[in-house]
Amino acid sequence: MENLIGTHDLKGLPSWGPFTKKYMGISHIANKEQGIRFDLSVFPGFYRRKVDIPNVMWESGYHPWEASADLSYYSHRHELEWKDQVYADMAYASAGTDIRLIRCKLVNRTETEQNLVLHWMASLHLPQVRSHGKVLQTLQVELPEGAVWIDALDYVDLVFATPRPTDHLVYDGLYRAEVRAVQFVNGSGIGMGFAQEKGDRVSYRINLSQTLDDAALGMRFRLPKGESVWLSIEGDCASRVELLGTGEDEVAEVGIDGCSQGTFVIEFVALDGGSAHLELDGFFLVERAQKELVKFNPVTTNVHPELIPGPVPNSLILQYEGIDHVYGMLWHFEDYEIRQFHSDELDRFMRHNVHHHVHSILKGEGEGHFTNVFLRPIPLRAQSEETLYGMVTSGSLDEVNRLILDWHVEDPRYLNSFAEGEAKAAAFEHAVQPEGKQYAFSQQLLSATVLTNVVYPVYTKRSYIRHYTPGRWWDCLYTWDSGFIGLGLAELDTQRAIECLNAYVTEPGDTHAAFIHHGSMVPVQHYVFLELWNKTQSRELLEHFYPRLRQYYLFYVGKSEGSTTRTLQSGLLKTWDYFYNSGGWDDYPPQVHVHKQKLTAEVAPVSNSCHGIRIAKILKMAAIAIGHLEDHVKEYDSDIASFSSSVQRNSWDEEAGYFGYVVHDQQGNPTGLLRHESGHNYNMGLDGAYPLVAGIATKEQEDRLLGYMLDASRLWSPIGLSTVDQSAPYYRAEGYWNGAVWMPHQWFIWKAMLSHGRTEGAHRIASTALGLWKQEVEQTYNCYEHFIVQSGRGAGWHHFGGLSTPVLSWFAAYYRPGTLTCGYDVWVNKSEFTEGNTSLNAEIRYFGDPTREHSVIVCMNFGHRYRVSWNGQEIKVTSLSDGTIEIRIPGEPEGRLRIEAIRS
Repeated sequence: MENLIGTHDLKGLPSWGPFTKKYMGISHIANKEQGIRFDLSVFPGFYRRKVDIPNVMWESGYHPWEASADLSYYSHRHELEWKDQVYADMAYASAGTDIRLIRCKLVNRTETEQNLVLHWMASLHLPQVRSHGKVLQTLQVELPEGAVWIDALDYVDLVFATPRPTDHLVYDGLYRAEVRAVQFVNGSGIGMGFAQEKGDRVSYRINLSQTLDDAALGMRFRLPKGESVWLSIEGDCASRVELLGTGEDEVAEVGIDGCSQGTFVIEFVALDGGSAHLELDGFFLVERAQKELVKFNPVTTNVHPELIPGPVPNSLILQYEGIDHVYGMLWHFEDYEIRQFHSDELDRFMRHNVHHHVHSILKGEGEGHFTNVFLRPIPLRAQSEETLYGMVTSGSLDEVNRLILDWHVEDPRYLNSFAEGEAKAAAFEHAVQPEGKQYAFSQQLLSATVLTNVVYPVYTKRSYIRHYTPGRWWDCLYTWDSGFIGLGLAELDTQRAIECLNAYVTEPGDTHAAFIHHGSMVPVQHYVFLELWNKTQSRELLEHFYPRLRQYYLFYVGKSEGSTTRTLQSGLLKTWDYFYNSGGWDDYPPQVHVHKQKLTAEVAPVSNSCHGIRIAKILKMAAIAIGHLEDHVKEYDSDIASFSSSVQRNSWDEEAGYFGYVVHDQQGNPTGLLRHESGHNYNMGLDGAYPLVAGIATKEQEDRLLGYMLDASRLWSPIGLSTVDQSAPYYRAEGYWNGAVWMPHQWFIWKAMLSHGRTEGAHRIASTALGLWKQEVEQTYNCYEHFIVQSGRGAGWHHFGGLSTPVLSWFAAYYRPGTLTCGYDVWVNKSEFTEGNTSLNAEIRYFGDPTREHSVIVCMNFGHRYRVSWNGQEIKVTSLSDGTIEIRIPGEPEGRLRIEAIRS
């Protein structure tokens, strides 16, 4: 785990991968410090008819098809004539650190001859100010000897005169008051209303290598024309400076006393008459006589490359100014043309020019550039296919020339590299139960989608990282979605899941962010940790993540500095100060009402407190496993009791049979439940059932809530659990969550059912979801966000690898031999399957209700009968399929579970 300390990057992935934000293909990290990406996409099309451009921002005809977890191999299918009549299977495979092979399999399943084309499109992409925004143009500072530049973000401390809820949970892992800004050194500065209020303060510790006898301090900033800010300069220097806005980048100079060699402190404190729009780039200290030598120069990276002929005819080398290596391309096809597209986009411009056959340089709008290797025509007879190979590489000019010469003749290495890659892609599936084979194809496409939904660059913690995204439309961090990505990755590759989890925790003591937050504050990362522990029993994993997840927890439940989640006298949690969405369900009716009526200061949902309870229980188990953390255990017990009491005392609605949103007065005292204008409880939906997840419902409450889960007139629909009770007066058929079935909260309820020993209901949720997923994927080849109750059809983003990943968990639990699945209250101390998965020895601790049974699911190898014992006593089980067993275990605090095949 040491390589994960201090980073949020997916360090186990290669520098080549499907990282694009533009057109699907293969990408390379061209400059990690500057966040620059090289893309090579291969577009198929019909010769002199049309080109199909695989734009990742909308449905454009391509579908993720296969992928290995380490991304040494992946492929996508691009449909030219639906469905599988004419198509291109594009695959990429590793042949070394800096070599990626390309395979284009063109298939014609029609009775007519086809003329196809392939467009290799190479391009360089700079980071953006914000998601899908304009290019981030940065500067570098040039200084005379002895002078220093202090970046605005290199402060020791920054304090707003009036504390903000986000002071210690800055969005997207930014620094407090950080803004991303063009024409700034390193692309960031201080803003976000800093210096708007008197007393806003930022301090710096500066090291001077030599004394400045007659020092000048120059502050580089930006302010709208006509606005001004007065700052007091304090610390080891005393002065004041007025920053006058012109709408342009300016430098305000102030003379200060001589600065001696060594370390000293400077503070800037806002005085009266501030501005909400100040952006401070930083400041320099220099001898006054040399101040004119301080220069701010653009960081130049030219996305228009020099095209260098390769060492063989069918090759090309690209040299980009500002990039310290070159890129080489090699293709095994003799009829080609080299062209250039000067344009920011190809979706319109290239289609508009598909019939342009005269010029090799085509100029459109914008500063972008695409180098086009145009392979044409590629004739395909009826009912035939052809496979073309190629290669892309990076390195010095000499290295790239050598590699092109080495690979320019097709030989078995191409076939072998792709065979190895395809084997890896299949390896994570292991054996599948015979009854599960019907789901294999839909699982394959979801796995490929999850594994290839990686983008670069994403900016956080002053660095650029690779990041698993729920879909490329979300070119950003996303906390709760990425939690579910982690749960899905845990079924595909443990290391990928660990890195995904690590991306969202911060180092203990981080003063800017208790964890990485973007979007709904649903603490799924704790659930990912529990799943990973129960799969690995890794002490290293436990000791790395426990302090980081504890820091996350303390902020979530309002116990760490700056957190405002627990301000109500009822003791209930609410996260409205951090995002509008309490549980990820955008149009959940009571949540919408709270915001429309501006009630966020006085209304608390149920799920926030219930997640607080459950993650306290998870961390309690972890603390006991670590040992010598009795104070932590006592604290968790106290929190669990307090939150449980608050929920039960204030939220239960006996008439409705749901827990409700709780309304408070201005002093934070609870006054009743939030009700719809009809008088009904406004929380008739999954939020109202969340005490099942927390494990705090009484037996009577549990029976009523679980009854609703299986009632076709209430929460159960033909395609799974509806987010909102279908009998509620505010249920809608046309909503985003309201009227739809999503997978994530079904996963939470499924796990709760295992905790409560309700295996039939758990199996119903899983089997319905697997069938629904299979049907839609086989029809469309798409992996959707959600499903409409009214029609049963998929909707939302089409390459969704976020909240849909429970489908991978359900498949593994019921159909992948070698899988042990438990409820929330189980801590697995040992889990050992024999080779062939015909026996299991497990040691578990149980922290749930000792008077209740709980359930586990174990998927063994098929073709055998099994004997199951608990603490040496044979127990009866339910067989769900050939090799899959449901086991109800007594509520004993610990025990040994043994499963062994019965020899005939």
